[in-house]
Amino acid sequence: MKNQVNETLSYINSRIKSKPEIAIILGTGLSGLVNEISIETEIPYSDIPNFPVSTVESHQGKLIVGSLSGKNIIAMSGRFHYYEGYSMQEITFPIRVMRQLGANILIITNAAGSLNPEFKKGDIMLLTDYINLLGTTPLIGE
Repeated sequence: MKNQVNETLSYINSRIKSKPEIAIILGTGLSGLVNEISIETEIPYSDIPNFPVSTVESHQGKLIVGSLSGKNIIAMSGRFHYYEGYSMQEITFPIRVMRQLGANILIITNAAGSLNPEFKKGDIMLLTDYINLLGTTPLIGE
């Protein structure tokens, strides 16, 4: 995997100028945040060596580098899911790459349900834990 990460880093570094401080994975419902980013570079996932390609129709499938509120960011517009047939290592590969590019903060967004009747559709929630029923974890390996 280390060789794959290095190959991917080399490609992305050849296409960007700024060093990202924050990585953001835009899940369902927050794709509009792309409109707030001052975009330096957009790279389709299909062009990036070793990157998975999202098969979910509503996910754009682009890596976006730019700035947001004065911070250099790298954003994934669309992500990959275990149910698409990817392994946990493939799903987390972009996160490992973004960390090596310099991102020290990771923000992951998604559409999540709740049993709390006080929460309304579109409310912002901070998840502090989850129950993994998949039988595997992305934390396996190096």
